[in-house]
Amino acid sequence: MRLPRTRPRSLAGQLFAMQVVLMTAVVAGCAFFAYASGSGQAKETAAKQVRAAALSVADSPSVREAIRTPDPSAVLQPYAERVRADTGIAFVTIMSPDRVRWTHPDTGRIGEKFLGHTARALRGETFTETYTGTLGPSIRVVTPVRDGGRVVGLVSAGITVDRVSSQVREQLGALALAAGGALALGGIGTYVINARLRRHTHGMNAAELSRLHDYHQATLHAVREGLLMLDGRRRIALINDAGRELLGLAPGAVGRRVDELALPAPLTGALLADGERVDELHLTADRVIVVNTRPVVGGERRGTVVTLRDHTELQALSGELDSERGFTQALRSQAHEAANRLHTVVSLIELGRAEEAVGFATAELELAQALTDRVVGAVGEPVLAALLLGKAAQANERGVELVLADDSLIDDGALPATLPQRDLVTVLGNLIDNAVDAASEAATGAPGAVPAQRGPDGGGGRAGRARVTVTALTEEGELLLRVADTGAGIAPEDAAEVFDRGWSTHGTGRGIGLALVRQAVHRNGGTVVLDAGPDGGARFTVRLPLTGAARPAPAPDAKEATA
Repeated sequence: MRLPRTRPRSLAGQLFAMQVVLMTAVVAGCAFFAYASGSGQAKETAAKQVRAAALSVADSPSVREAIRTPDPSAVLQPYAERVRADTGIAFVTIMSPDRVRWTHPDTGRIGEKFLGHTARALRGETFTETYTGTLGPSIRVVTPVRDGGRVVGLVSAGITVDRVSSQVREQLGALALAAGGALALGGIGTYVINARLRRHTHGMNAAELSRLHDYHQATLHAVREGLLMLDGRRRIALINDAGRELLGLAPGAVGRRVDELALPAPLTGALLADGERVDELHLTADRVIVVNTRPVVGGERRGTVVTLRDHTELQALSGELDSERGFTQALRSQAHEAANRLHTVVSLIELGRAEEAVGFATAELELAQALTDRVVGAVGEPVLAALLLGKAAQANERGVELVLADDSLIDDGALPATLPQRDLVTVLGNLIDNAVDAASEAATGAPGAVPAQRGPDGGGGRAGRARVTVTALTEEGELLLRVADTGAGIAPEDAAEVFDRGWSTHGTGRGIGLALVRQAVHRNGGTVVLDAGPDGGARFTVRLPLTGAARPAPAPDAKEATA
């Protein structure tokens, strides 16, 4: 039977075990060092103690006087015992130069030979040695007693090794107690720290954390959506490649505050907001992005997770779809009108008025073909020509005349491949749609519309006729697109905000067309300028470089906006 695999110890548990082992080794090493150092210091202290006692006895005048007497032991034995008791050493032995003891802690040993070396002392030296005598191994000092320059006796003072060892053992007990206390405190502190670490790592072990990090990095680079993580102080804690590309940020953006990134104000406000944001549409200089934010809360605000989706292509496709729907409606209306005209021609023929039928058909054909011939003759770029014809049909359905200016001229092949056709459709299509709306509202007196200021002839054409004039030409290495209308125009105080997302005269849910125009113009290094048109309405002028190099952009003011 296979035994179940046990889960590896968590990272906190592994660190706790390692720290306990390391701390135990350190404390044990320190205790051993302290013991060895203390043992050596105890022996050194004992040697100094017995040396001082031996020298003080040898230098005492009473000792020299007692040596001169016939019975030195009678005086020296009590004196040596007092010194031994006062100093706490094991013995003080005073002897003759020929090593016969005059004193000894055991009085029965008086008169016997001293066990130890005396040759160096007889030469006048004081030396220390460890020797086994009658009291066992001892640390002893032997020094001469001089009288008038000659050695008349010897003094040996010593302390047993057992007494030194007992002192060391007493110190070792205190040291072991201190080491045990340090180990216990260190273990408790380590446990507390690792318990906190276990909470932060959610009980995962090192292999799981490493695998999680690898997956984390792979996910960041694999996800095509932008991912942005902000800390509690609204600084970028993490951003993936897609997020950096969508926001147009440099590689060193991590650690910077959101309000330092020079992002559009609405987008900055969304990233700094405390609440959750769901599928909000925002514009940067080059892109349309969908923003979702969610705060990270765990007892306190820890930050915000932001996801970014590129909506630029989808927005462009939505605009194209709207245009296609408009074309379809225009074609449906034209088909209806064509059927009415065809019925009229057939009825005239049935009534026997063939000449009038031919005249009516010829007039309608010339009227329908005039704009087509004008557009095809002036605009050789197929995409722009098709767009103008389609928008003309849409404008006609709304009672607005779309006119191509006489100086318009774009030869076939004049536009470089580096200038995206989709951007051209976005720019010119949105400008014409806004112009048609403005001209239609001004002509029909729609709510909120201000009648257009016209000349005596109604704005340069047929009196009261709503009109949009389009100019498309190439000059001096630039593509110039200009759209003017006979609408109410734009108030000077609104000119600076007209390209902002959300600005519209048609209520909420609108106001993205001109923002997309500015974005497309910016992507291609051009400029877009708003001023008053010759017919009293608004006039937008777009200039796009044909060489791929961006032109110097003038600073925007109340009546001019530069992408």
